[in-house]
Amino acid sequence: MSINGEIPVRDNRAADRFEIEQDGQLAIAQYILAHDHIIFTHTEVPPELGGRGLATKLVEAGLASARQRGLAVVPRCSVFGRYMMKHPETHDLMPAEIRATLGLPA
Repeated sequence: MSINGEIPVRDNRAADRFEIEQDGQLAIAQYILAHDHIIFTHTEVPPELGGRGLATKLVEAGLASARQRGLAVVPRCSVFGRYMMKHPETHDLMPAEIRATLGLPA
């Protein structure tokens, strides 16, 4: 943990993933980066780190990064998909064709 109590999330661009390291273990959100969008493909939190909200922190960091960089988000990972479906404020990050497929307003 950082000094202010926030859980530090790093974007390891060399490995194409967001990471949280705790207790010597790594929680990750894997992605594929394209010129105008980011595809989140897999999120994994070791069982020993479960229940700490790390998957949510990874999703929030990934979406914040996408927004800051002007990237559309393709949530192929179910963790990202579920989060985005429950949070309408993130729907604008998805391309129109993805929103239409999910039955969300354009």
